[in-house]
Amino acid sequence: MTKEKLKQYRQELHQIPELAFDLFKTHAYVKEKLEQLGYQTQTVAKTGLIAVKEGKLKEAIAFRSDMDALPVTEKTNVSFASKHDGNMHACGHDGHMAMLLGFAEYVSQLKEINQTIVFIFQPAEEGPGGAKVILEEGIFEKYQIQKIFGIHLYPGLEEGLYGLVNGPMMAQNGEFNLTVTGKSAHGAQPHLGSDAVLAASYLVTQYHHIVSRFIDPLDPVVVTIGTIEGGEARNIIAQEVKMTGTIRSFNQINYEKIKQKMRNIDEGIEKAYDVKVNNDIIDYYPPVINDEHLFEMLKNSLNQRQYQFLRPMMFAEDFAFYQQKVPGMFVMLGTKNESLAYVHPLHSCYFNFREDVLIKGVELYIHIGETLKLF
Repeated sequence: MTKEKLKQYRQELHQIPELAFDLFKTHAYVKEKLEQLGYQTQTVAKTGLIAVKEGKLKEAIAFRSDMDALPVTEKTNVSFASKHDGNMHACGHDGHMAMLLGFAEYVSQLKEINQTIVFIFQPAEEGPGGAKVILEEGIFEKYQIQKIFGIHLYPGLEEGLYGLVNGPMMAQNGEFNLTVTGKSAHGAQPHLGSDAVLAASYLVTQYHHIVSRFIDPLDPVVVTIGTIEGGEARNIIAQEVKMTGTIRSFNQINYEKIKQKMRNIDEGIEKAYDVKVNNDIIDYYPPVINDEHLFEMLKNSLNQRQYQFLRPMMFAEDFAFYQQKVPGMFVMLGTKNESLAYVHPLHSCYFNFREDVLIKGVELYIHIGETLKLF
């Protein structure tokens, strides 16, 4: 597997970003490449793909790449920019697919391997969660998957370094859609209405008090309100305000406490401001928790110059669903390169990286295989 081939994979995939489960061009591209390597493929989760290299042992080790993009308008000005207006591979999944295709090519050239290897190309990581669907379709039972590994590109780490975390790595997340409904009135007669803007303003303040006053300050949690819109005109008491936000926690007890406090605040604001609060909280992904034994295996088998320990992050990742089923290890691969201005965060319209780094991902997959004596 050459750097040029990885670059080609990445740049061709970068031009066809698609969302959620509707990855028809991406599916066709990955399927073609896998079949050219001699694999038979199985379609899962609508547009996901499974490829298998059978070993002497039927019990399998899985390696996973996500496939979907984001509804982001690209502003990188690269020659291989997105051809799908309004969509962009702003989270590096194009690179993830390139790395796993590179590893699949390496494995395809091995005449015989000791243990079965399963390659999982998964849709809808950005939402609503393709990993859960793949599990529900019985893929892990069918192939007797015992462990799983994944890599994520990360601009918060110097280019080429592996980012390792033992135990909790990424947070559990919930998303909420909230509506405050009041009663409209003339702005000169506020006493005749129920002001949804005033109620919503107080609600925002109270939500942010949850973290500072009801959660142990040593426990990392986040409550973020990301959007707010409402009102009709400057001289009208607002009848409706809509907000959206997210909850993040590594601890299930804290996560449930946050939700309960939000409901308590909602009820109090309804009574205090004579409004109605409708808060739809949707539980998304569990926390990513790396297996201690797999972490120790990687840490002890790599040279210390190759990796850096990372603190847990408040990102969410549906790789967590796999880890609820079998031991798993999720690794960050640094892409930060200040000399080339590759410093923009994940999900940024400017996110980019040097394709040379992708060979490091393939090398890590190979290293894991050798360490586990898969081949």
